[in-house]
Amino acid sequence: MTGLPGLRGVEHIGFTVPDIEEATRFFVDIIGCQHVYSLGPFQSDDDWLPVHLHVPPGTVMRELRFFRCKNGPNFEIFEYTSPGQRQTLPLNSDVGGHHLAFYVDDFEAALSYLRVHGVRLMGHPTCRTTGPSGGQTWIYFLTPWGMQMELVSFPHGKLYENTSDITLWHPPAD
Repeated sequence: MTGLPGLRGVEHIGFTVPDIEEATRFFVDIIGCQHVYSLGPFQSDDDWLPVHLHVPPGTVMRELRFFRCKNGPNFEIFEYTSPGQRQTLPLNSDVGGHHLAFYVDDFEAALSYLRVHGVRLMGHPTCRTTGPSGGQTWIYFLTPWGMQMELVSFPHGKLYENTSDITLWHPPAD
């Protein structure tokens, strides 16, 4: 067996936001996550933060919050102030570019919900009918601070599942 001994899966995904209150409103009120607990502020006069968290000396972690979002990994959301902090989010094509994808059972209902709540959608839904991802519908959207997200659904599975011995994980139905 190769890989991490005892690996069970992804426990949480951590990311930094410019305004933790705005992020909390978005993840709780729009997405439907639950805020579980908060920590902070943290700063150190020694090298603890740079050594353990890969941040520049002088960084202050204003706060971090943990969120539970249905049947997937938890989110650990940070707000920092830091010397030389970049405020520009990476594009999907940039090194470090990323997005979070939310699986929904009813794509059209979820899409309508995002529209009603004024969420910025990126183009129009893409519906795959051929290839390994056949059966999947998706669209990217942006948080109020510009972080990339994705709405995705494939209620009847994806075409690759018909010929593969292993399938990708997706959240189980409630």
